[in-house]
Amino acid sequence: MENNNTIVPGFDNEKDDSLTISLRKADSINKGIFIYLSGYIDTYNSSFFQKQMTKVIDAGFINLVFNCSSLNYVSSTGIGSFTVFLKVVKPKGGDVVLLEIQPKVYEVFQLLGFSQFFNIKSSADEAIAYFSNGGGASENSTFPLVISCPVCNKKLRATKSGRFRCSGCRSILAINDVGEVSLG
Repeated sequence: MENNNTIVPGFDNEKDDSLTISLRKADSINKGIFIYLSGYIDTYNSSFFQKQMTKVIDAGFINLVFNCSSLNYVSSTGIGSFTVFLKVVKPKGGDVVLLEIQPKVYEVFQLLGFSQFFNIKSSADEAIAYFSNGGGASENSTFPLVISCPVCNKKLRATKSGRFRCSGCRSILAINDVGEVSLG
């Protein structure tokens, strides 16, 4: 098995006792990598975590699959780190998938309202299937999108499909995956 430095040069030059990160190339995912996390992510080690993942992204990996089965705790700062990675890889055509999240860690994602932003899968096979079917790429081709509210004609920017409230007239709008707008 390859070591981390073989996959991302200099990756293991820094260590943190509270978080162990192991890498494995995801050969069946274009520009994909499996990232195994063990320990916890909080305010004190989130900068280490972000620095390490920046090395991974700078090495050309934009489809990140985080295996969280050995991740015991994630603070709100840690969840913010995952959000940063998503914002960095999405414009490059990449995506983030979280695997095998422990129930108490998933609860933090839910409480903070972040579970809807991440693709959460139960197995590596599900993650591979997600990326094989285009992953987040289908959204990238349509979104972001500027739409007009059908009620007040206000121009609005939509970054994804879903239901939204118009900032002009407060109407509820539904936007489907291909960018069609209806009252909803």
